[in-house]
Amino acid sequence: MKGMSIAPEQVEAPAADAVLFRSSPWRTFIAVFLLLMVSFAAVSPIVALAVGGTGNPWWQTFAQAASISVVAAGAYAWSTRGALRTWIRISSGGLEVAAQDSDPILLAWEDIESVVVRRSGLRSVLEVTPVDLDRVHPVDDDRGPGGPALTLTGDGPAFTADLSEVWPGPRALKHELARRMPAKPIA
Repeated sequence: MKGMSIAPEQVEAPAADAVLFRSSPWRTFIAVFLLLMVSFAAVSPIVALAVGGTGNPWWQTFAQAASISVVAAGAYAWSTRGALRTWIRISSGGLEVAAQDSDPILLAWEDIESVVVRRSGLRSVLEVTPVDLDRVHPVDDDRGPGGPALTLTGDGPAFTADLSEVWPGPRALKHELARRMPAKPIA
């Protein structure tokens, strides 16, 4: 299993009240499809005016936009970028994070210094800063690529996860984190 991350179904939740947030290629497909449809609808009349024509009938433009959007959104959603699997599980037992094809880690609530859900351009990012890296529990040693990526923050090293494709979305994740960690602020 070297090189592949562990799916949340392969890991027993630390508590029965677990809430799972995971990336979805279908959600990515729908978002890219709608973005391309709107872009095509906005650009099509401008292109028609630029080349001196009146443009195609609306139904023909719609059919072209739909076919191009389906192919492009499908290619993106199931490409390398769209296929990255991220999942976060929150329960009374702690916070589990497996980000962008990493192995999952488990942090008990008392082992977390801070949790930040922030915007980075068009993406939403989760940063989890442990009290001490020695208190991070890998879910399964030596099975895969290792834990989530680390970044250096003002509080120290933090595990990061891209939440752009996670469902339910970042707002629901932030709400669930605030519910579980009332003593510590969620930024």
